[in-house]
Amino acid sequence: MKSISCKLGSLLLALGALSPAAHAVNDLPGGPAVRQLNLHAAATRMGVEVAWLHWFMLITCTVIFIAVFSVMFYSIWKHRKSVGHKAANFHESVTVEVIWTIIPFLIVIGMALPATKVLVAQKDTSNADLTIKATGYQWKWGYDYLKGEGEGVSFLSALDTTHREMSNDGARGQMPDDYLLKVDNPLVVPVNKKVRIITTANDVIHAWGVPAFGVKQDAIPGFVRDTWFRSEKVGDFYGQCYELCGKEHAYMPIHVKVVSAQDYSKWVDGEKKKIAAKQDDPNKVWALDDLNKRGEKVYAANCAACHQANGKGAGPIKALDGSAVVLDADKAKAIQIVLNGKTTPTGQMPAWKQLSDTDLAAVISFTKNHWSNKTGQVVQPAEVLAQRGK
Repeated sequence: MKSISCKLGSLLLALGALSPAAHAVNDLPGGPAVRQLNLHAAATRMGVEVAWLHWFMLITCTVIFIAVFSVMFYSIWKHRKSVGHKAANFHESVTVEVIWTIIPFLIVIGMALPATKVLVAQKDTSNADLTIKATGYQWKWGYDYLKGEGEGVSFLSALDTTHREMSNDGARGQMPDDYLLKVDNPLVVPVNKKVRIITTANDVIHAWGVPAFGVKQDAIPGFVRDTWFRSEKVGDFYGQCYELCGKEHAYMPIHVKVVSAQDYSKWVDGEKKKIAAKQDDPNKVWALDDLNKRGEKVYAANCAACHQANGKGAGPIKALDGSAVVLDADKAKAIQIVLNGKTTPTGQMPAWKQLSDTDLAAVISFTKNHWSNKTGQVVQPAEVLAQRGK
């Protein structure tokens, strides 16, 4: 019996060593903490108000619970039949009716007033210093700076590919503190500025939220919602998509980097230079080698998470290595799928219209000439542009 117990204990220890829960992790500033029971530490005034409201409601309900059940259990115990008490026979009392109507009414009003104040403040998106549109995609976020400093900047923000690879490998070994929360392009905003977030979605319902800001807003296809925050602290703050949006829902983090006004201006200047560099002439004719180099970067940033770096796919995700569509001499087939996406009985390929004609031409050329695919076919940006309206 002792031997069996020892073997069982060893097995449990071994399983525990393989479990992600057994990894030694630290608190993540701006994100979750180890054994966290309370709300995230607030970085905005709204977050402080939400935390106060949470505790106010919790304490109020707890006091009511204890008071009501204390009176009930006391009455049951004190007036039990075994000590000689007999059930009373009485009729309704107007006084009692009035009391137990007025007291709950006052309690509800006392809870509703501060809650309404916070709710109204959350919806006041007027006089924003910065307006950003957050678009949910399966499974990443697109950010467009619509108004204020940085207007015209736009980019996609997806889970860092190294973290996805860790997950695909079973999350073995020591995981980083920001596991599955690290993105390739964080949302950057200035400190102490009112930031309005407009939410929408490209495919299914998503939800944009950052607990430290006290913010959560659904992103619904065909609809526009908005919320706001004003961070009083610089640093990195994390959230996730808070609406179940499909099989990759767990791989859709949100990372907001709050910086000083000076650092934000520098970041905006750098992003605008990148945008200018990417504004390629769609009529430019590219050499295959140049397209492959650019396409490899586009693939790693946008496609490798699903199709894998080796192009083999996984589960319902089809392989690109040896794919009939990729190998087909009719380049329009691959262009249309990348532009408009494709729905199959086993899954959905998202549309990638948000990428430039050159990036799409590069990534398609890359897949047609990588792994075992040696077609020699070259897709030019002009060909992608010609297919956009079809």
